[in-house]
Amino acid sequence: MTDPNDPRPPGFETLAIHAGAAPDEKTGARNVPIYQSTAYVFDDADHAASLFNLQTFGYIYSRLTNPTVSALEEKVAALEHGRAAVACSTGHAAQMLTMYVLMNPGDNFVASRNLYGGSITQFSHAFKKFGWNVNFVDPADPENFRDAIDKNTKAIFLEVLANPGGIIIDLEPVAAIAKDTGIPLIVDNTMATPYLCKPFEWGADLITHSMTKFLGGHGTSMGGVVVESGRFDWAQNDKFPSMTEPDPAYHGLTFYETFGDFGFSTKAKAVALRDLGPTLAPQNAFNIITGIESLPVRMDRHLQNAQAVAEFLEGHPAVAWVSYAGLKSSPYRALAQKYLPKGPGSVFTFGVKGGYEAGVKVVESVELLSHLANLGDTRSLIIHPASTTHRQLTEDQQIASGAGPDVIRLSIGLETIDDILADLGQALDYAAAKAAE
Repeated sequence: MTDPNDPRPPGFETLAIHAGAAPDEKTGARNVPIYQSTAYVFDDADHAASLFNLQTFGYIYSRLTNPTVSALEEKVAALEHGRAAVACSTGHAAQMLTMYVLMNPGDNFVASRNLYGGSITQFSHAFKKFGWNVNFVDPADPENFRDAIDKNTKAIFLEVLANPGGIIIDLEPVAAIAKDTGIPLIVDNTMATPYLCKPFEWGADLITHSMTKFLGGHGTSMGGVVVESGRFDWAQNDKFPSMTEPDPAYHGLTFYETFGDFGFSTKAKAVALRDLGPTLAPQNAFNIITGIESLPVRMDRHLQNAQAVAEFLEGHPAVAWVSYAGLKSSPYRALAQKYLPKGPGSVFTFGVKGGYEAGVKVVESVELLSHLANLGDTRSLIIHPASTTHRQLTEDQQIASGAGPDVIRLSIGLETIDDILADLGQALDYAAAKAAE
């Protein structure tokens, strides 16, 4: 039994397995059950009314709340050392829910230009239909974020370990800028996971994940989540009426005043998830819970293999450059040691000599690696972003986001390292030979 007098908090591995996952009270089932139910019976009319009025927490309808999903939310919040979390159908949905709470038509947010290509497209195009605007900046100088902030700016958004380029953002000074200007810092922690980086410890206010990636870890289930630190003062200025003014849909309830340090999560669930509807399926929640249980073990192997692949590529004659912060040659090595001391993840890019055509030839020639648009899988994955995930961007945008014509992105999996190296080696040799013909 756990010693109640031991002040030591549970370790990461213990939380990954046990947080949010107590045995089922009725059956004793040790795994979290899959509650495949659309709705839940009320005790009586008063119980139903109190649930709909947010006076009591419980289950109404699985678009809003589901016991399997709730267990996952509790687990991710615990791993991130957050106050609360809201799970949803995808990482893009998590970004949508977050901005739906923060933004009004005519508002803007500042984002790092080094983001997943799908996020750049969502921010640049889909969000405009809501009247939300984005200002992309070069994150190499933190002051660029400050320079882009105006009276209508409601947030800063970045990936601490950027996809696809392996770029690491200096989080601490950006968090200080967000605090100085009274807006939340949102960090997409998908690539790093809470095992490698704890953004709340460096001043972040909200964290998003595509749980489809490393948290689930097996390429089986889509999911997203937004986690709240519980430390942001939503009433410090008049920028966030959604949090500080009465909500007419809940008889004038004020979310920050009523729910305090988990007010954002309550608003995201009770309003944004209710109205936009990107619900996480309980089966997917169960699969992601199961994946998280092995997250620390998997990440250790991901890191070990990624380091070996990066070193191999750095010495290969067909490779022009490698962007992996675990290499001594990386300009991001010091930032990696500061923010990701266990290691800089297992997703990174390299440039193949011969440009676009050579990049296409490499991804078409691998046999063990899977050519597909995902990352964070047990399997090693490869993609040529300029012809796929970043294809919708202009060439200038591709280059700015680290996805230029010669770039190949790798997500290194858990296979035997010699097999990964052999497959990459033969694909590079073949591409080089074709280019020389």
